[in-house]
Amino acid sequence: MLDALTQRLSSVIKTMRGHARLTEENVSEALREVRMALLEADAGLPVVKDFVARVKEKALGQEVLGSLTPGQALVGVVHDELVALMGGTNAALDLATQPPAVVLLAGLQGAGKTTSAGKLARLLKGQKKKVLLVSADVYRPAAIEQLKTLARQLDIDLFPSDATQKPVEIAANALDWARKHYHDVLIVDTAGRLAIDEAMMAEVKAVHAAVKPVETLFVVDSMQGQDAVNVARAFSEALPLTGVVLTKLDGDARGGAALSVRAVTGVPIKFAGVSEKMDGLEPFHPERMASRILGMGDIVSLVEEARKSVDEVEAKKLADKFRKGKEFDLEDFKSQIQQMKKMGGVSALMDKLPAQLTQAAAQAPDLQEKSIRRTEGIINAMTPQERRKPELIKASRKRRIAAGAGVQVQEVNRLLNQFEQMRKMMKMMRSGGLAKMMRGMKGILPGMR
Repeated sequence: MLDALTQRLSSVIKTMRGHARLTEENVSEALREVRMALLEADAGLPVVKDFVARVKEKALGQEVLGSLTPGQALVGVVHDELVALMGGTNAALDLATQPPAVVLLAGLQGAGKTTSAGKLARLLKGQKKKVLLVSADVYRPAAIEQLKTLARQLDIDLFPSDATQKPVEIAANALDWARKHYHDVLIVDTAGRLAIDEAMMAEVKAVHAAVKPVETLFVVDSMQGQDAVNVARAFSEALPLTGVVLTKLDGDARGGAALSVRAVTGVPIKFAGVSEKMDGLEPFHPERMASRILGMGDIVSLVEEARKSVDEVEAKKLADKFRKGKEFDLEDFKSQIQQMKKMGGVSALMDKLPAQLTQAAAQAPDLQEKSIRRTEGIINAMTPQERRKPELIKASRKRRIAAGAGVQVQEVNRLLNQFEQMRKMMKMMRSGGLAKMMRGMKGILPGMR
Protein backbone atom coordinates (compact mmCIF):
# COMPACT_ATOMS: atom_id res chain seq x y z
CA MET A 1 0.00 0.00 0.00
CA LEU A 2 2.87 2.39 0.79
CA ASP A 3 4.65 1.87 -2.55
CA ALA A 4 4.23 5.50 -3.68
CA LEU A 5 5.60 6.82 -0.38
CA THR A 6 8.50 4.35 -0.54
CA GLN A 7 9.40 5.46 -4.06
CA ARG A 8 9.30 9.15 -3.14
CA LEU A 9 11.43 8.72 -0.03
CA SER A 10 13.92 6.49 -1.88
CA SER A 11 14.37 9.19 -4.52
CA VAL A 12 14.98 11.76 -1.77
CA ILE A 13 17.80 9.66 -0.38
CA LYS A 14 19.35 9.33 -3.85
CA THR A 15 19.50 13.11 -4.23
CA MET A 16 21.62 13.34 -1.07
CA ARG A 17 24.40 11.26 -2.56
CA GLY A 18 27.53 13.17 -3.44
CA HIS A 19 27.34 15.62 -0.53
CA ALA A 20 30.28 15.49 1.87
CA ARG A 21 28.23 16.76 4.76
CA LEU A 22 24.63 17.21 5.86
CA THR A 23 24.04 20.98 5.82
CA GLU A 24 21.00 23.08 6.61
CA GLU A 25 20.54 23.76 2.90
CA ASN A 26 20.63 20.16 1.61
CA VAL A 27 18.68 18.81 4.61
CA SER A 28 15.98 21.46 4.13
CA GLU A 29 15.76 20.61 0.45
CA ALA A 30 15.45 16.88 1.18
CA LEU A 31 12.90 17.45 3.96
CA ARG A 32 10.71 19.52 1.64
CA GLU A 33 10.42 16.40 -0.50
CA VAL A 34 9.82 14.23 2.57
CA ARG A 35 7.08 16.62 3.70
CA MET A 36 5.37 16.50 0.29
CA ALA A 37 5.66 12.70 0.15
CA LEU A 38 4.00 12.31 3.56
CA LEU A 39 1.21 14.79 2.76
CA GLU A 40 0.51 13.04 -0.54
CA ALA A 41 0.31 9.77 1.39
CA ASP A 42 -2.51 11.36 3.43
CA ALA A 43 -0.60 11.81 6.68
CA GLY A 44 -2.09 14.62 8.78
CA LEU A 45 -0.53 18.08 8.44
CA PRO A 46 0.19 18.57 12.20
CA VAL A 47 1.78 15.13 12.35
CA VAL A 48 3.94 15.85 9.29
CA LYS A 49 5.05 19.23 10.65
CA ASP A 50 6.19 17.72 13.95
CA PHE A 51 7.88 14.83 12.19
CA VAL A 52 9.85 17.04 9.79
CA ALA A 53 10.89 19.39 12.61
CA ARG A 54 12.27 16.49 14.66
CA VAL A 55 14.17 15.03 11.71
CA LYS A 56 15.67 18.41 10.84
CA GLU A 57 16.79 19.02 14.41
CA LYS A 58 18.54 15.65 14.61
CA ALA A 59 20.01 15.64 11.10
CA LEU A 60 21.61 19.08 10.98
CA GLY A 61 25.33 19.00 11.51
CA GLN A 62 25.51 15.23 11.65
CA GLU A 63 28.85 14.33 10.09
CA VAL A 64 29.37 11.41 7.78
CA LEU A 65 31.54 8.83 9.52
CA GLY A 66 33.60 6.18 7.78
CA SER A 67 31.85 4.88 4.67
CA LEU A 68 28.48 6.30 5.67
CA THR A 69 27.01 8.62 3.03
CA PRO A 70 24.87 11.66 3.82
CA GLY A 71 21.88 9.87 2.32
CA GLN A 72 22.41 6.93 4.66
CA ALA A 73 22.84 9.25 7.63
CA LEU A 74 19.59 11.04 6.81
CA VAL A 75 17.70 7.82 6.16
CA GLY A 76 18.85 6.61 9.58
CA VAL A 77 17.35 9.69 11.22
CA VAL A 78 14.14 9.42 9.16
CA HIS A 79 13.87 5.73 10.00
CA ASP A 80 14.24 6.35 13.74
CA GLU A 81 11.65 9.12 13.68
CA LEU A 82 9.20 7.00 11.68
CA VAL A 83 9.58 4.27 14.30
CA ALA A 84 8.92 6.79 17.07
CA LEU A 85 5.93 8.22 15.17
CA MET A 86 4.32 4.78 14.89
CA GLY A 87 4.86 3.88 18.55
CA GLY A 88 8.46 2.71 18.97
CA THR A 89 7.93 -0.97 19.73
CA ASN A 90 5.28 -3.62 19.24
CA ALA A 91 2.61 -3.46 21.94
CA ALA A 92 1.11 -6.89 22.61
CA LEU A 93 -2.37 -7.50 24.03
CA ASP A 94 -2.42 -7.26 27.81
CA LEU A 95 -4.62 -10.16 28.91
CA ALA A 96 -3.14 -10.43 32.42
CA THR A 97 -6.38 -10.42 34.36
CA GLN A 98 -8.79 -12.85 36.00
CA PRO A 99 -10.32 -14.81 33.09
CA PRO A 100 -12.17 -14.15 31.00
CA ALA A 101 -10.21 -11.19 29.63
CA VAL A 102 -12.60 -9.07 27.57
CA VAL A 103 -11.46 -7.55 24.26
CA LEU A 104 -13.91 -5.01 22.80
CA LEU A 105 -13.69 -3.95 19.14
CA ALA A 106 -15.07 -0.53 18.17
CA GLY A 107 -15.12 1.43 14.92
CA LEU A 108 -17.23 2.51 11.97
CA GLN A 109 -19.27 0.17 9.81
CA GLY A 110 -17.13 -1.29 7.04
CA ALA A 111 -13.84 -0.83 8.91
CA GLY A 112 -13.43 -4.60 9.24
CA LYS A 113 -14.42 -5.16 12.89
CA THR A 114 -16.18 -8.50 12.37
CA THR A 115 -13.42 -9.94 10.20
CA SER A 116 -10.81 -8.66 12.67
CA ALA A 117 -12.71 -10.35 15.52
CA GLY A 118 -12.43 -13.68 13.69
CA LYS A 119 -8.76 -13.15 12.85
CA LEU A 120 -7.94 -12.17 16.44
CA ALA A 121 -9.81 -15.22 17.76
CA ARG A 122 -7.76 -17.43 15.43
CA LEU A 123 -4.53 -15.79 16.59
CA LEU A 124 -5.39 -16.29 20.27
CA LYS A 125 -6.50 -19.88 19.65
CA GLY A 126 -3.03 -20.49 18.23
CA GLN A 127 -1.69 -19.26 21.60
CA LYS A 128 -3.72 -21.99 23.35
CA LYS A 129 -6.42 -19.57 24.58
CA LYS A 130 -10.03 -20.69 24.90
CA VAL A 131 -11.90 -17.92 23.06
CA LEU A 132 -15.59 -16.94 22.98
CA LEU A 133 -16.89 -14.64 20.21
CA VAL A 134 -20.05 -12.54 20.46
CA SER A 135 -21.69 -10.03 18.12
CA ALA A 136 -23.46 -7.06 19.69
CA ASP A 137 -24.28 -5.57 16.29
CA VAL A 138 -28.08 -5.88 16.30
CA TYR A 139 -28.54 -3.35 13.48
CA ARG A 140 -26.84 -5.41 10.84
CA PRO A 141 -28.05 -9.05 10.86
CA ALA A 142 -25.40 -9.84 8.26
CA ALA A 143 -22.73 -9.05 10.88
CA ILE A 144 -24.18 -11.64 13.27
CA GLU A 145 -24.32 -14.22 10.47
CA GLN A 146 -20.81 -13.35 9.33
CA LEU A 147 -19.38 -13.89 12.82
CA LYS A 148 -21.32 -17.14 13.12
CA THR A 149 -19.79 -18.35 9.84
CA LEU A 150 -16.29 -17.33 10.91
CA ALA A 151 -16.67 -19.04 14.30
CA ARG A 152 -17.78 -22.26 12.61
CA GLN A 153 -14.97 -22.04 10.06
CA LEU A 154 -12.32 -21.46 12.76
CA ASP A 155 -13.87 -23.87 15.30
CA ILE A 156 -14.22 -21.06 17.86
CA ASP A 157 -17.03 -20.88 20.46
CA LEU A 158 -19.77 -18.34 19.66
CA PHE A 159 -22.33 -16.85 22.05
CA PRO A 160 -25.67 -16.62 20.18
CA SER A 161 -27.30 -13.23 19.62
CA ASP A 162 -30.03 -11.78 17.41
CA ALA A 163 -31.53 -8.46 16.35
CA THR A 164 -34.31 -8.57 18.98
CA GLN A 165 -31.89 -8.16 21.88
CA LYS A 166 -30.18 -5.10 23.30
CA PRO A 167 -26.39 -4.83 22.75
CA VAL A 168 -25.64 -4.25 26.47
CA GLU A 169 -27.73 -7.28 27.41
CA ILE A 170 -25.98 -9.46 24.81
CA ALA A 171 -22.50 -8.43 25.98
CA ALA A 172 -23.33 -8.93 29.69
CA ASN A 173 -24.85 -12.37 29.08
CA ALA A 174 -21.86 -13.40 26.95
CA LEU A 175 -19.51 -12.39 29.76
CA ASP A 176 -21.52 -14.44 32.25
CA TRP A 177 -21.43 -17.43 29.90
CA ALA A 178 -17.66 -17.04 29.39
CA ARG A 179 -17.11 -17.08 33.17
CA LYS A 180 -19.25 -20.19 33.67
CA HIS A 181 -17.57 -22.09 30.82
CA TYR A 182 -13.99 -21.14 31.68
CA HIS A 183 -13.11 -19.15 28.59
CA ASP A 184 -9.80 -17.30 28.67
CA VAL A 185 -10.88 -14.49 26.34
CA LEU A 186 -14.21 -12.93 25.29
CA ILE A 187 -14.10 -10.90 22.06
CA VAL A 188 -17.02 -8.47 21.68
CA ASP A 189 -17.82 -7.19 18.18
CA THR A 190 -19.81 -3.93 18.51
CA ALA A 191 -22.04 -2.09 16.04
CA GLY A 192 -20.78 0.69 13.80
CA ARG A 193 -22.40 3.34 11.64
CA LEU A 194 -21.45 4.83 8.29
CA ALA A 195 -20.50 7.99 10.19
CA ILE A 196 -20.00 9.02 13.80
CA ASP A 197 -23.23 9.79 15.66
CA GLU A 198 -24.27 10.26 19.29
CA ALA A 199 -26.42 7.11 19.44
CA MET A 200 -23.55 4.87 18.36
CA MET A 201 -21.12 6.45 20.81
CA ALA A 202 -23.61 6.21 23.69
CA GLU A 203 -24.24 2.55 22.91
CA VAL A 204 -20.58 1.53 22.69
CA LYS A 205 -19.89 3.40 25.95
CA ALA A 206 -22.72 1.45 27.63
CA VAL A 207 -21.38 -1.89 26.33
CA HIS A 208 -17.90 -0.89 27.54
CA ALA A 209 -19.26 -0.09 31.01
CA ALA A 210 -21.15 -3.41 31.15
CA VAL A 211 -18.20 -5.72 30.35
CA LYS A 212 -15.22 -3.60 31.52
CA PRO A 213 -12.78 -4.79 28.83
CA VAL A 214 -9.04 -5.05 29.51
CA GLU A 215 -8.47 -4.20 25.84
CA THR A 216 -10.55 -1.70 23.86
CA LEU A 217 -9.32 -1.82 20.28
CA PHE A 218 -10.25 0.82 17.72
CA VAL A 219 -10.56 -0.82 14.29
CA VAL A 220 -9.89 1.57 11.43
CA ASP A 221 -9.77 1.18 7.65
CA SER A 222 -6.31 2.41 6.62
CA MET A 223 -7.63 3.19 3.13
CA GLN A 224 -9.81 6.02 4.51
CA GLY A 225 -6.97 8.54 4.52
CA GLN A 226 -7.66 11.70 6.52
CA ASP A 227 -11.16 10.47 7.44
CA ALA A 228 -9.50 7.64 9.38
CA VAL A 229 -7.62 10.19 11.47
CA ASN A 230 -10.78 12.18 12.23
CA VAL A 231 -12.69 9.03 13.23
CA ALA A 232 -9.76 7.92 15.40
CA ARG A 233 -9.84 11.23 17.25
CA ALA A 234 -13.59 10.93 17.93
CA PHE A 235 -13.35 7.38 19.27
CA SER A 236 -10.31 8.18 21.45
CA GLU A 237 -12.30 11.01 23.04
CA ALA A 238 -15.30 8.74 23.72
CA LEU A 239 -13.59 5.56 24.89
CA PRO A 240 -10.49 4.66 26.93
CA LEU A 241 -8.79 2.99 23.95
CA THR A 242 -5.86 0.66 24.58
CA GLY A 243 -4.85 -0.01 21.00
CA VAL A 244 -5.57 0.26 17.28
CA VAL A 245 -6.15 -2.37 14.60
CA LEU A 246 -5.26 -1.02 11.13
CA THR A 247 -7.17 -3.00 8.48
CA LYS A 248 -6.67 -3.28 4.72
CA LEU A 249 -2.96 -2.49 4.78
CA ASP A 250 -2.73 -4.64 1.65
CA GLY A 251 -4.92 -2.15 -0.24
CA ASP A 252 -3.78 0.36 -2.83
CA ALA A 253 -4.53 3.56 -0.92
CA ARG A 254 -1.87 6.05 0.14
CA GLY A 255 -1.56 4.80 3.69
CA GLY A 256 -1.02 7.97 5.71
CA ALA A 257 -3.35 6.63 8.40
CA ALA A 258 -0.61 4.20 9.43
CA LEU A 259 1.57 7.22 10.21
CA SER A 260 -1.05 9.48 11.80
CA VAL A 261 -3.39 7.34 13.87
CA ARG A 262 -0.85 6.64 16.63
CA ALA A 263 -0.14 10.35 17.09
CA VAL A 264 -3.85 11.23 17.12
CA THR A 265 -5.10 8.53 19.52
CA GLY A 266 -2.05 8.35 21.77
CA VAL A 267 -2.40 4.54 21.90
CA PRO A 268 -0.27 1.96 20.07
CA ILE A 269 -1.14 0.24 16.81
CA LYS A 270 -1.31 -3.38 18.00
CA PHE A 271 -2.33 -5.23 14.84
CA ALA A 272 -2.38 -4.77 11.08
CA GLY A 273 -4.74 -6.52 8.68
CA VAL A 274 -2.62 -7.55 5.70
CA SER A 275 -4.99 -9.78 3.72
CA GLU A 276 -8.60 -10.93 3.61
CA LYS A 277 -7.61 -14.44 4.72
CA MET A 278 -8.16 -15.48 8.32
CA ASP A 279 -4.40 -15.63 8.93
CA GLY A 280 -4.04 -12.08 7.61
CA LEU A 281 -3.70 -10.31 10.97
CA GLU A 282 -0.17 -9.51 12.11
CA PRO A 283 1.24 -7.88 15.23
CA PHE A 284 2.24 -4.33 14.23
CA HIS A 285 5.99 -3.68 14.51
CA PRO A 286 6.82 0.04 14.01
CA GLU A 287 10.48 -0.66 13.23
CA ARG A 288 9.64 -3.20 10.55
CA MET A 289 7.00 -0.93 9.02
CA ALA A 290 9.48 1.98 8.95
CA SER A 291 11.97 -0.24 7.13
CA ARG A 292 9.33 -1.17 4.56
CA ILE A 293 8.33 2.47 4.04
CA LEU A 294 11.96 3.39 3.35
CA GLY A 295 12.38 0.52 0.88
CA MET A 296 14.51 -1.64 3.18
CA GLY A 297 12.00 -4.49 3.27
CA ASP A 298 10.90 -6.54 6.25
CA ILE A 299 13.09 -9.61 6.21
CA VAL A 300 12.40 -10.41 9.89
CA SER A 301 8.66 -10.81 9.21
CA LEU A 302 9.45 -12.79 6.07
CA VAL A 303 11.59 -15.25 8.06
CA GLU A 304 8.89 -15.51 10.76
CA GLU A 305 6.27 -16.24 8.10
CA ALA A 306 8.53 -18.88 6.56
CA ARG A 307 8.95 -20.58 9.93
CA LYS A 308 5.16 -20.73 10.37
CA SER A 309 4.34 -21.83 6.83
CA VAL A 310 7.16 -24.01 5.55
CA ASP A 311 6.67 -27.75 5.85
CA GLU A 312 9.70 -28.83 7.86
CA VAL A 313 9.42 -32.45 6.68
CA GLU A 314 9.47 -31.36 3.02
CA ALA A 315 12.35 -28.94 3.67
CA LYS A 316 14.37 -31.70 5.37
CA LYS A 317 13.70 -34.08 2.46
CA LEU A 318 15.01 -31.48 0.01
CA ALA A 319 18.08 -30.80 2.17
CA ASP A 320 18.82 -34.54 2.43
CA LYS A 321 18.45 -34.87 -1.31
CA PHE A 322 21.00 -32.11 -1.90
CA ARG A 323 23.35 -33.61 0.65
CA LYS A 324 23.34 -36.90 -1.27
CA GLY A 325 24.22 -35.03 -4.47
CA LYS A 326 20.89 -35.69 -6.20
CA GLU A 327 19.50 -33.29 -8.81
CA PHE A 328 16.77 -30.74 -8.10
CA ASP A 329 13.77 -31.92 -10.17
CA LEU A 330 10.31 -30.68 -11.16
CA GLU A 331 8.69 -32.42 -8.16
CA ASP A 332 10.93 -30.27 -5.94
CA PHE A 333 10.10 -27.19 -8.03
CA LYS A 334 6.37 -27.85 -7.56
CA SER A 335 6.90 -28.31 -3.82
CA GLN A 336 8.65 -24.92 -3.63
CA ILE A 337 5.69 -23.27 -5.42
CA GLN A 338 3.26 -24.83 -2.93
CA GLN A 339 5.36 -23.62 0.02
CA MET A 340 5.33 -20.11 -1.43
CA LYS A 341 1.53 -20.23 -1.78
CA LYS A 342 1.27 -21.14 1.92
CA MET A 343 3.17 -17.94 2.71
CA GLY A 344 0.54 -15.85 0.91
CA GLY A 345 1.85 -16.05 -2.64
CA VAL A 346 4.18 -13.80 -4.58
CA SER A 347 2.51 -10.50 -3.64
CA ALA A 348 2.85 -11.21 0.10
CA LEU A 349 6.54 -12.03 -0.33
CA MET A 350 7.25 -9.02 -2.54
CA ASP A 351 5.68 -6.69 0.02
CA LYS A 352 8.34 -7.66 2.56
CA LEU A 353 11.37 -7.61 0.25
CA PRO A 354 13.70 -4.59 -0.04
CA ALA A 355 12.63 -2.15 -2.76
CA GLN A 356 15.57 -3.03 -5.02
CA LEU A 357 14.57 -6.69 -5.14
CA THR A 358 10.86 -5.86 -5.38
CA GLN A 359 11.45 -3.61 -8.40
CA ALA A 360 13.54 -6.31 -10.03
CA ALA A 361 10.92 -8.96 -9.36
CA ALA A 362 8.13 -6.73 -10.67
CA GLN A 363 9.85 -6.78 -14.06
CA ALA A 364 9.72 -10.59 -14.16
CA PRO A 365 6.36 -11.63 -15.64
CA ASP A 366 6.98 -15.26 -14.65
CA LEU A 367 6.62 -14.26 -11.02
CA GLN A 368 3.07 -12.99 -11.23
CA GLU A 369 0.29 -14.85 -9.39
CA LYS A 370 -1.54 -16.07 -12.51
CA SER A 371 1.69 -17.33 -14.00
CA ILE A 372 2.46 -19.23 -10.79
CA ARG A 373 -0.90 -21.00 -11.01
CA ARG A 374 -0.29 -21.76 -14.69
CA THR A 375 3.17 -23.13 -13.86
CA GLU A 376 1.64 -25.49 -11.30
CA GLY A 377 -0.92 -26.61 -13.90
CA ILE A 378 1.82 -27.42 -16.42
CA ILE A 379 3.76 -29.50 -13.88
CA ASN A 380 0.56 -31.33 -12.92
CA ALA A 381 0.06 -32.27 -16.60
CA MET A 382 3.40 -34.13 -16.59
CA THR A 383 3.86 -37.76 -15.64
CA PRO A 384 5.77 -38.58 -12.41
CA GLN A 385 8.64 -39.85 -14.56
CA GLU A 386 8.80 -36.56 -16.51
CA ARG A 387 8.88 -34.55 -13.29
CA ARG A 388 11.76 -36.63 -11.97
CA LYS A 389 13.65 -36.60 -15.32
CA PRO A 390 12.84 -33.33 -17.17
CA GLU A 391 15.40 -34.22 -19.86
CA LEU A 392 12.85 -36.75 -21.21
CA ILE A 393 10.52 -33.91 -22.20
CA LYS A 394 11.02 -33.53 -25.97
CA ALA A 395 8.76 -32.08 -28.69
CA SER A 396 5.93 -34.67 -28.63
CA ARG A 397 5.78 -34.71 -24.82
CA LYS A 398 5.73 -30.92 -24.74
CA ARG A 399 2.71 -30.88 -27.05
CA ARG A 400 0.89 -33.42 -24.85
CA ILE A 401 1.70 -31.49 -21.66
CA ALA A 402 0.61 -28.17 -23.23
CA ALA A 403 -2.72 -29.72 -24.30
CA GLY A 404 -3.25 -31.23 -20.84
CA ALA A 405 -2.57 -27.89 -19.12
CA GLY A 406 -4.52 -25.82 -21.66
CA VAL A 407 -1.52 -23.66 -22.64
CA GLN A 408 0.73 -23.07 -25.64
CA VAL A 409 3.90 -25.13 -26.15
CA GLN A 410 5.90 -21.90 -25.72
CA GLU A 411 4.75 -21.73 -22.10
CA VAL A 412 6.00 -25.26 -21.46
CA ASN A 413 9.36 -24.23 -22.95
CA ARG A 414 9.40 -21.11 -20.77
CA LEU A 415 8.74 -23.18 -17.65
CA LEU A 416 11.51 -25.65 -18.51
CA ASN A 417 13.95 -22.77 -19.06
CA GLN A 418 12.96 -21.20 -15.75
CA PHE A 419 13.35 -24.57 -14.05
CA GLU A 420 16.86 -25.01 -15.50
CA GLN A 421 17.83 -21.59 -14.11
CA MET A 422 16.48 -22.61 -10.71
CA ARG A 423 18.36 -25.90 -10.89
CA LYS A 424 21.63 -24.06 -11.63
CA MET A 425 20.99 -21.74 -8.70
CA MET A 426 20.37 -24.70 -6.40
CA LYS A 427 23.71 -26.20 -7.49
CA MET A 428 25.42 -22.90 -6.61
CA MET A 429 23.76 -22.91 -3.19
CA ARG A 430 24.84 -26.50 -2.65
CA SER A 431 28.46 -25.61 -3.44
CA GLY A 432 28.30 -22.72 -0.97
CA GLY A 433 28.83 -19.97 -3.51
CA LEU A 434 26.60 -17.07 -2.38
CA ALA A 435 28.14 -14.72 -4.95
CA LYS A 436 27.51 -17.30 -7.67
CA MET A 437 23.94 -17.68 -6.48
CA MET A 438 23.30 -13.93 -6.63
CA ARG A 439 24.68 -13.81 -10.17
CA GLY A 440 22.40 -16.71 -11.02
CA MET A 441 19.41 -14.76 -9.69
CA LYS A 442 19.84 -12.28 -12.57
CA GLY A 443 18.48 -14.91 -14.94
CA ILE A 444 15.32 -15.33 -12.87
CA LEU A 445 14.82 -11.74 -11.70
CA PRO A 446 15.63 -9.42 -14.64
CA GLY A 447 16.98 -6.08 -13.50
CA MET A 448 19.12 -7.40 -10.63
CA ARG A 449 22.68 -6.08 -10.68
